[in-house]
Amino acid sequence: MLPDGTYTAVIDRIEDGIATLEVDAEDGLAALEIEAAELPAEARTADAVLEITVAESALADLTYEAAETADRASEAQRRFDRLSKRPPRDGDDT
Repeated sequence: MLPDGTYTAVIDRIEDGIATLEVDAEDGLAALEIEAAELPAEARTADAVLEITVAESALADLTYEAAETADRASEAQRRFDRLSKRPPRDGDDT
């Protein structure tokens, strides 16, 4: 389990009722598995961003970060759009 504290977590996947969270911890990324039913309904999707609190080596609280989730999705789409454009060829006016 993670040390006590507050962390940013992103839902990596939900399979068979278990949500796997990627948690940005001091020493790198850590994985945390919780029951999907513990998540707010709007957060039960991959890439949802959460703020979690760990106390006494257990998940004590979590909050769905809707604005952060939307910001990250928009940024990912912008990167995808940028990368999906073909670079111009020499002498190509398009």
